[in-house]
Amino acid sequence: MLRQLITGAAIAGTLSLWLGSAVAHPVTAEPSEGVKASFDIIETEIVTKGDKAIFSTRVRGEAGAEKPAATGKFEGSGVYAYVWPTSLNSGDIGFDRDQGIVALAVTFHPDFDDAAYKGKNRDVWHPHWVVLNEDKACAGGLKVTDIPDGAKPKLPATWPGVPLLIDSPDYPTVLKGDRVDVAIPLSLLGGITSASYDGVTAGLKVNGNLHAPLLCVDNVFKVASGNLSLPGKVMPEK
Repeated sequence: MLRQLITGAAIAGTLSLWLGSAVAHPVTAEPSEGVKASFDIIETEIVTKGDKAIFSTRVRGEAGAEKPAATGKFEGSGVYAYVWPTSLNSGDIGFDRDQGIVALAVTFHPDFDDAAYKGKNRDVWHPHWVVLNEDKACAGGLKVTDIPDGAKPKLPATWPGVPLLIDSPDYPTVLKGDRVDVAIPLSLLGGITSASYDGVTAGLKVNGNLHAPLLCVDNVFKVASGNLSLPGKVMPEK
């Protein structure tokens, strides 16, 4: 699905072309009975409040009610995610610049831990920064960007030690009722006050052969805008 919604050219740099139309706030969507209620986005937004940026998504059902089934092994295992694709640059979150689409993802995956400093997080919903790029080998058309063998990219302090452009910061994250909320200090997030965004719910899958692409977007449940056009504009909370 995402392969039809976003092109490799957009990933390479044309996200900036969408900024002129980034005027909607928040991004709202009509309910869809064809989507599981806990992933059926009806509103997503990013606002600034005091010294924090608040990422929020509201769904038709209970946020976090659906979780991927445990498989007992890392390879081939599943991940569920509430995602905010943004116009941020990968340099804004501690990686090298211009590496792909920057997204915040609140995830659950029962078969492995990917917390910073070898911590445990497989049994809770938790946030990640991810950098996404197109890969036709993935059912959903996108992957979390692989780090090639021998490469030495710039990495944030809370990178979890896996060969992916993924970060595992410890941001306050709450799933309650129909909402998912993440609070991020503005001091850690350069560029957010002028950013654009969208909302996505998705399933990801670890490659069963443990080679690149290692972590694919496997199934897109819903895109808030319908076309991944990043129509939301970060604004102060009203």
